[in-house]
Amino acid sequence: MYRNILLATDGSSLSKKAMKAALRLARDFEATLHVVTVQPPYTIPFAGEVAIPAMYDRKEYEIAAKEAALKILDEVAAEAARMGVECKTVFKLDASPAKMIVDMAKRRRADLIVMAMHSRKLITTMLLGSETHDVLISCSIPVLVHR
Repeated sequence: MYRNILLATDGSSLSKKAMKAALRLARDFEATLHVVTVQPPYTIPFAGEVAIPAMYDRKEYEIAAKEAALKILDEVAAEAARMGVECKTVFKLDASPAKMIVDMAKRRRADLIVMAMHSRKLITTMLLGSETHDVLISCSIPVLVHR
């Protein structure tokens, strides 16, 4: 039924539950698990209306973001190897995680996207949005939302 499953993860405890579900599905269907984690790109911090570029360095930020992402991806890859699941990982810097997740799912020809949805109050979700919600409304690929 599923040949390519895309897991979107941020490394949170809820995402780890979604990871376990995705791994079981991939194992049971003998599918390839594609794992993506998306970090926001570097932005210059502001204090009031004044940019403070000296506060953070772009290169340092990107190195730290990559290290954090690789830690998340390595954990999934290690568990996949333990379970005998083929696993491919990718890290992206992007301001729109939902768009990147949908694009990655299309590029990898995913039959299913698995991701977590963090519990937020309705008003917070309406004001801030939700990456999971944005994925749900912007793609035609089935999405398994883990809570």
